Amino acid sequence: MKTVKLPSGETVPALGQGTWGMGEKPAHRSAEIAALRTGLDLGMTLIDTAEMYGDGKTEELAGEAIAGRRAEVFLVSKFYPHHATRKLVAEACHRSLARLKTDFLDLYLLHWRGSTPLAETFDGLARLREAGKIRHFGVSNFDTDDMEEAVAAPHGDAIATDQVLYNLSRRGAEWDLLPWCRAHEIPAMAYSPVEQGRLLKRRELQAIAARHHATPAQVALAWVLREPQVIAIPKAATIEYVRENHGALALELTADDWEDLDTHFPPPKKKHKLEML
Repeated sequence: MKTVKLPSGETVPALGQGTWGMGEKPAHRSAEIAALRTGLDLGMTLIDTAEMYGDGKTEELAGEAIAGRRAEVFLVSKFYPHHATRKLVAEACHRSLARLKTDFLDLYLLHWRGSTPLAETFDGLARLREAGKIRHFGVSNFDTDDMEEAVAAPHGDAIATDQVLYNLSRRGAEWDLLPWCRAHEIPAMAYSPVEQGRLLKRRELQAIAARHHATPAQVALAWVLREPQVIAIPKAATIEYVRENHGALALELTADDWEDLDTHFPPPKKKHKLEML
């Protein structure tokens, strides 16, 4: 398994598992749990979730999936901006831990920026870390100027990652955010790396996949994973899709493939506001 190094020196899998939309339909529950457990078997031991997903139902499902295997998992969750005060972030963390049935989170992220000063949020996160409730903390959906402000804030030097929307059709982060992250040795975490499945319908991607006897999802993931300091967290709700995603790690694209991808999904030519889903 390819790994990415956090600022602390700890390594995590470059290919993890997202959970957005999981746990919301009882009929799918057993298949979704089996999918997450299969991912663990394959070394995709980073699992990302959030209190927002399914109003907590997704965290509950993730907690059931990792039961008995907590030591294998690098567990990530996120909290709402309106829970970003010292008091409320502690309460939100307590609720997430209860739903996940664990004593600690490996990484806790501010889901997007709100009105609470970053200094207060980071102080609350630092207190949670000191109490052993979280091991690392970071941010999500922060653009370059936000990251500049964040690392300059008290405790900002502890930011472990910035989780952002990044895929073939959403390349704006390449203009300055990803270079900034590389320069500061802060890995990025790419959510929706296959654009919630929409990329898979693109004929250009299908043609490249056919050349390699691969799938469009594997090509899209291999493209994201080409970046040495980017972690991809695709969601897969079935065992079949988990195995398909894992296959992206073995896919070796050619120079012609990279050129074709740049032609059909061109890199940014100017600064764009960071997109969100």
